[in-house]
Amino acid sequence: MTIQGSCDPLFSRVRDLVQERLDQGEELGVTLCVNIDGKNVLDIWGGHADAEKSRPWEEDTITTVWSCTKVITALAALKLIDQGLLDPEERVSKYWPEFGVNGKEDIRVWHMLTHSSGLPSWTEPITMERIYDIPTSTELLGRQAPWFTPGSAVGYQMINFGHLIGELVKRISGKSLNQFIADEFAGPMNADFGLGVPEEKQARAADIVPPPPLSLPEGIDLQSIMARVFMNPPPDAAASMSPEQRAAEIGALNGFSNARGLVRIASLVSLNGVVDGKQYLSPETVAKIFQERIRGTDVVIGLFLRMGLGLGLPVPQTLPYIPEGNIAFWCGWGGSMLIMDLDRRVTICYAMNKMAPSLAGNENSAIYIKAIYDIMANEAKA
Repeated sequence: MTIQGSCDPLFSRVRDLVQERLDQGEELGVTLCVNIDGKNVLDIWGGHADAEKSRPWEEDTITTVWSCTKVITALAALKLIDQGLLDPEERVSKYWPEFGVNGKEDIRVWHMLTHSSGLPSWTEPITMERIYDIPTSTELLGRQAPWFTPGSAVGYQMINFGHLIGELVKRISGKSLNQFIADEFAGPMNADFGLGVPEEKQARAADIVPPPPLSLPEGIDLQSIMARVFMNPPPDAAASMSPEQRAAEIGALNGFSNARGLVRIASLVSLNGVVDGKQYLSPETVAKIFQERIRGTDVVIGLFLRMGLGLGLPVPQTLPYIPEGNIAFWCGWGGSMLIMDLDRRVTICYAMNKMAPSLAGNENSAIYIKAIYDIMANEAKA
């Protein structure tokens, strides 16, 4: 399959790399987009939307972007902060009174946005089916006690980030998280993004090829935070193709989009809040994203992270191909990645349907993103 789409000649090497990885079988279906200063200089796609290779990956194919969804969910909270309706320094219980029990009385909004709330998962045994029931599973989170002192560590809210932030969005705006995202970002920006897959998008949704099952470190304490999160419930990549998950509104992991759609929304960060002349966030709110709130080895996923307000900040020892500076990013299970570079006014997104056993990029994302930054660095020297 030949890679399709548009490519500025400056980035032809990147397109060639994507074609190589596709030809080598390292990719099944792929979408990659680079936006500089509001213009897409690279918007390519190719391969297949299913393992049987019966459906070509088209311009409008969408796929599950897993935790890249969290970027858009965080932007929903940042929009409320920008509107003066949500204060990151305030107690969560101000907006969600029932939350302020069992040691959660002093949890701040910023703790939730930086994965340091002490609520990385559900305490009681839970299934994905119950997690799909957002009101019920969110109420459980509101009743339980934190697993560690809020603000003392990063503990990835892997599945429940959208439950927590979505409840704040609902309490303040009166809208579901998906509706709020549609009204504030996806609709006005004409961006193909949503939580889940409505009937009218089903035919465009790619199937994924799951990675090998995630395995816990040998000899791990089964009462450790890492084990408790990954065992309750165990991650199931194939569930993203189930009607139940595609009908759910999980703001942590079931956004469906493509690189173009994610870049369209996320470029508001790289462009200091303004896209096509419309201001979506003030520069003051954008600046909050790049102010480090907490750093450390995440107690759930074991990676060293630096967190700004809602998004990750560059960490050379974790992702060496992301430069330092005013850059924010997040990754999706299997390899997808979304980068917002305020210094260069650049937004990059890579998404795919052949998943690698990784929560922080994959070999392909490393190759493409390093090449993109190398090209920009050489151009800057010229």
